[in-house]
Amino acid sequence: MSPLSRALLATAALALTACAPPKIIKPYRMNIQQGNYVSQDMVAQLRPGMTKEQVRYILGTPLITDIFHADRWDYVYYYEKAYSKPEERKITVLFDKEGRLTRIEGDVVPAKAAPAASEAQSSPATNESQPAPVKPEEK
Repeated sequence: MSPLSRALLATAALALTACAPPKIIKPYRMNIQQGNYVSQDMVAQLRPGMTKEQVRYILGTPLITDIFHADRWDYVYYYEKAYSKPEERKITVLFDKEGRLTRIEGDVVPAKAAPAASEAQSSPATNESQPAPVKPEEK
């Protein structure tokens, strides 16, 4: 083999190894968190009729306040953990003209509340103090 072909073969081998680094070595990737973290528990604390100050106390300062829509606050959250899929959440809080909470829209919404205990006991089927109606026997 000629010296020129040996040099070309060595250069090609080095070029191929440079294209695919070994799988053992991974570059450092840091976690990236942006925006307001809003959990399900935080949203569950919100009630219709709350003032803007009360909502700000629970959720924090909104990331986006639109000057054209003063009655709308947007909370955006983005979290990318190293080597995993990013997590994104968007929540919109809407107020009425008096500054009272009317509606929550987005990825994290309050869970539906079960019927109140007083409502459940007022129905005849669940109230133990009243006997169930008896059907007349058919002959």
